[in-house]
Amino acid sequence: MPFYVHRGEIPSKRHIQHRTKTGDLLHEEHASREGFSDIYSNLYHLRPPTRIAEVGKFTPFSLKPAEDRVHRHRHLRTFNFEPKGNWVSGRRAICYNNDVAMFTVRPAESGEFFYRNGMSDEVIFVHQGTGEMHSYFGKLAFGPGDYIVVPRGVLYSFDIHTDDSRFLIIESAGPVEPPKRYRNEYGQLLEHAPFCERDFRVPEFVEPQNREGKFPFLLRTMDGFQEYQFAQHPFDVVGWDGFYYPWIFNIRDFMPITGKIHMPPPIHQTFQAPGYVICSFCPRLFDYHEQSIPAPYNHHNIDSDEVLYYVEGDFMSRTGVELGSITIHPYGLAHGPQPGKYEGSIGKKETDEYAVMLDTFRPLIPAQDSLLVDDPDYPLSWLEK
Repeated sequence: MPFYVHRGEIPSKRHIQHRTKTGDLLHEEHASREGFSDIYSNLYHLRPPTRIAEVGKFTPFSLKPAEDRVHRHRHLRTFNFEPKGNWVSGRRAICYNNDVAMFTVRPAESGEFFYRNGMSDEVIFVHQGTGEMHSYFGKLAFGPGDYIVVPRGVLYSFDIHTDDSRFLIIESAGPVEPPKRYRNEYGQLLEHAPFCERDFRVPEFVEPQNREGKFPFLLRTMDGFQEYQFAQHPFDVVGWDGFYYPWIFNIRDFMPITGKIHMPPPIHQTFQAPGYVICSFCPRLFDYHEQSIPAPYNHHNIDSDEVLYYVEGDFMSRTGVELGSITIHPYGLAHGPQPGKYEGSIGKKETDEYAVMLDTFRPLIPAQDSLLVDDPDYPLSWLEK
């Protein structure tokens, strides 16, 4: 999605004959967004990608709002979730609205199947663990700190190499991309952007799988999960090109923008999508005005909800948070540094924190699973003791 990519063998023109060395005609698949009016890729398969051998069961699914709908600040200790399911079935819903949903997952099993989210783009943030994401575009190795951006409709599988892996997953109703203000009219990232195209990792080409049989495929639909069996291995692509594909950006490649006084959260923006933004808080030097206060000022979210996922380091404005903590600060309530953190930040020169922030422009609904790890005392944590 960030730029044009070509892998494997493709014909000189779109939609013309493309044959194997033995003369067999290859089968073109056009994968496109917004009908035929946005980005797309063309893939060339050994066999038609339409060959379904079996239609399996349908499992209904819907996000469940928390029974506790009290409007309050929330702190969730997500590392207290027990391992559950695989990298799809084990997803624990945190919060959601019509634009976006947030999950965490700590898989208890590998889950050997092919998956396609037919409803949402996905951003899979790797907190702990290593592995490989395989798709018909190729292979992407992943590790801690990686944002794996998976456009809606990409068919993929996960090969997780580590036992105790943890992921933060954001499902998006619209496309996820670098902010437009970082790009020129041609899509190239500008000089002031906190990252560049060199930081993006795109799929490595893998030789096509030429196998028939039955291969399990799980499709996320509007209201559940539909199981199928492909009649051949779906990763039988000999070549592809285009702008539509999965890609990776690592949080450690984000180059923070700093200022003489405290800079607002938009300088940390990493991705944009309809209805929300994703930001990355990374190690950086603090403000250098002689009277600067490095800790953020108190803020009243008038038009948005703020969700922070704590990844690593000592977060300068919070006490009581830990690895995997999520704080949710909803609209209508001010939030800011906790007691001692505001004045205590004066004179400090830098921070070593890593955190992922989701800011939405419509209210979020806490999900039922979030209550399992909720800290009920958090709304009162700004009282001086």
